[in-house]
Amino acid sequence: MSNNKDFIYGRGAQLNVSNRFDAHNHEFRNDFLNHCANEGDEVQNSKTVLIDTFPKTIVNKVNSPDVGMGFSLNPYQGCEHGCIYCYARNSHEYWGYSAGLDFEQKILVKRNAVELLEKKISSKKWEAMPIVLSGNTDCYQPVEKKLKITRQLLQTFLKYKHPVGIITKNALVQRDIDILKDLAVDNLVNVSLSVTSLEEETRRILEPRTASIKKRLETIEKLSVAGIPVSVMMAPIIPSINSHEIMPLVKAVAERGALGVGYTIVRLNGAIGGIFTDWIKKAMPDRADKVLHQIESVHGGSLNDSRFGTRMKGEGEFASQVAQQFKIAKAKYLKRRERPVLNCDLHEQFKDGQMKLF
Repeated sequence: MSNNKDFIYGRGAQLNVSNRFDAHNHEFRNDFLNHCANEGDEVQNSKTVLIDTFPKTIVNKVNSPDVGMGFSLNPYQGCEHGCIYCYARNSHEYWGYSAGLDFEQKILVKRNAVELLEKKISSKKWEAMPIVLSGNTDCYQPVEKKLKITRQLLQTFLKYKHPVGIITKNALVQRDIDILKDLAVDNLVNVSLSVTSLEEETRRILEPRTASIKKRLETIEKLSVAGIPVSVMMAPIIPSINSHEIMPLVKAVAERGALGVGYTIVRLNGAIGGIFTDWIKKAMPDRADKVLHQIESVHGGSLNDSRFGTRMKGEGEFASQVAQQFKIAKAKYLKRRERPVLNCDLHEQFKDGQMKLF
């Protein structure tokens, strides 16, 4: 990694890009930057700010055929984990913020999330379908340790015997093993843990405020031992950064009890293209051009591909090599393992939160 003195450690994005919906753009003038340098002041506040929100709905229908979920629920918007490649960054623009540093520093908290979920799944019109926590931003990001909104949501799913999926890269999910075990008894939960690399230095620079690799591998093992179905997403694979780790990573997570492994290849949609390009030229100047060109080779000469069916896996020689490696790794380390289908049959009996006798 570069020793660039201007690099903002502990954050992913290194700047706040303009919001495409704003009529005006903001930039820092050189005289202001010089003043901050002379006075020893920060150019911009790096602290995390929590913003309370009270949405009208909380369960979102997912129309994309690429993501493998029908409904999602996100108790938080924005994510302090700061993963530089995160596709969810663009969604922060709809709230009036930047997809850059704002995404990591301004966290919107949906204070009425539990109330809205209970109203949704107790409705007579609702038919049970798996709802995935963290379809957009991580439900176990750092603020969850204090607020416990995700824990309350899981308690609600348990009360109504409703199937739920979880996607996270935070070991904080271990805190809720007690509830997850109860859900797993009736096949009502599965957990997908994101593990992008086995190399801690790579993790620190790509995902600065996430759980360490050691803690994530420990989490897979603890969930598995507790009887909670857990799989792994190697997402995303970035050429010349973590693309060499497919075989050892699949082996490591299989040894700890993972039932399956999936992957995506990085795509830098919307504002993320500029954010990632700025970041890699500061963080990895020695290989920046190589990585960017390799990403373009997977997406037909562009950093992004929005086409359903190809955008997640890419095309071309590199994409083909990745697919072959995963096929071999699964055959070698995950043979005869599969994640169980979630149970949607119990919920109707518990529509009011209590089991019906007749």
